[in-house]
Amino acid sequence: MPIISRFLGIIIAMYWDDHSPPHFHAKYAEYEITVGILTGIVEGIFPKRALRHTLEWYELHKDELITNWEHCKNDEEPNQIEPLE
Repeated sequence: MPIISRFLGIIIAMYWDDHSPPHFHAKYAEYEITVGILTGIVEGIFPKRALRHTLEWYELHKDELITNWEHCKNDEEPNQIEPLE
């Protein structure tokens, strides 16, 4: 599971050869969500503040996330993405 970004205690990752539709995984403490890259649909439970930060980061990096999704589908190393500051 390549980690592509870390910020404010949140870990963002994608799995190699993961199922469609394109999405990423976010973990914060014992919580985990998936976020659809094309839709922004969130599955799972996250604390409000962590969810707000994750979705803010997602809005800033959609194009990079799509590129990384393609890299992972092709068993290529994804690019690191700047953390939220």
